[in-house]
Amino acid sequence: MAADEHELLAADRAHVWHPYASATAPLPVLPVVSASGVRIRLADGRELIDGMASWWSAIHGYQHPVLDAAVTDQLGSMAHVMFGGLTHTPAVRLAERLLSITPEPLKRVFFTDSGSVAVEVALKMAVQYWSSRGEPARTRMLTVRGGYHGDTLGAMSVCDPQTGMHRLFPGLPQQLFAERPACRFGEALEARHTADLERLLTEHSHEIAAVILEPVVQGAGGMYFYAPPYLARVRELCDEHGLLLIADEIATGFGRTGSLFGCDQAGVTPDIMCVGKAMTGGYVSMGATLCTEDVAATISDGPAGVFMHGPTFMGNPLAAAVSLASVDLLLAGPWQAEVERVERLLRAGLEPARGLPGVTDVRVLGAIGVIELDHPVDLGAITALLVDRGVWLRPFGRLVYTMPPYITIDDDLDRLTAAMVGAVVTVGTL
Repeated sequence: MAADEHELLAADRAHVWHPYASATAPLPVLPVVSASGVRIRLADGRELIDGMASWWSAIHGYQHPVLDAAVTDQLGSMAHVMFGGLTHTPAVRLAERLLSITPEPLKRVFFTDSGSVAVEVALKMAVQYWSSRGEPARTRMLTVRGGYHGDTLGAMSVCDPQTGMHRLFPGLPQQLFAERPACRFGEALEARHTADLERLLTEHSHEIAAVILEPVVQGAGGMYFYAPPYLARVRELCDEHGLLLIADEIATGFGRTGSLFGCDQAGVTPDIMCVGKAMTGGYVSMGATLCTEDVAATISDGPAGVFMHGPTFMGNPLAAAVSLASVDLLLAGPWQAEVERVERLLRAGLEPARGLPGVTDVRVLGAIGVIELDHPVDLGAITALLVDRGVWLRPFGRLVYTMPPYITIDDDLDRLTAAMVGAVVTVGTL
């Protein structure tokens, strides 16, 4: 190890606290010096195929010339300006583009500085909507078990109460949780699948502000794929009870499931939609919360007269410019064919894991491939095995999974899946 690399890692260990990591006994981290295409280059010269797309955001890969140019061009005019009382072209054009590709009833865009904050904004919109309508008792959210919506307090409150972080933060708002959708993707919806949800709606509709779901794919809560008709039925139930539906599309949006948005799989229009991650192509942090004109007008015409939220970096010009470029780049290319290609190769490459000792399921949807084990993975051990095979993945819980950039070529997808299967085999024999 070179002296400067050693110094960097020593300083990192002494001063930096990484996500979901111990500050006193951290797992090893790998110093990165550059990233290009789908490869991450380490300080020691090794290159890894990135099967995570930087936590699912870098759908076009790294150093894409179109996105680089968008950032560079925007830097020539301004990097940032406050959004309170001011506006600018990148934010307005991005709002127009988002509304042009999402369901027609969505009419307003509220920019945020991350996906978690986009969820916080959605929850606040729902609560303030009902307060503005003279029903301030409607403050609770109804969701399903197995979900994940972010790490901020409000977002955590609607994450799964068992696998999430509820037990560590007992002061979280007390939300309502229905059973996880039992109908897997591709299965038929039966009345029993929504029975628990319908019971909670009937018993608590007077205090519920909104139902919040990840459309079709539950991401960090378990990479679980459920049947689109379930989502369609939830929309019907929200209409029957006069409730808002929030779609958290932060992980599922911009093509990841094979449709542009997860809601498209069910032909559903939410009242509020959260987006982020792939919107920026993985370049900078930004999110957005879209809502119907009814939601926006009701809040704006209520006692407060305004929506009570305003992030410092809301509508950041750099983030808006690269987001617009990323969305346009996606729409201009054969993204559906590319995601279908990725799906096909993930299915073929991961199928050999089915039936291996310790493997309980292998599933693929769009550009998402999952091997589920019957025991929690040893993160340090399996990460080292994967790196030795030339790939970068970040398993969690009982899952070894990949959500690669859409541009990943066939040979690299084959290497990714072979590394996943090989690592699972090796772990099973240790």
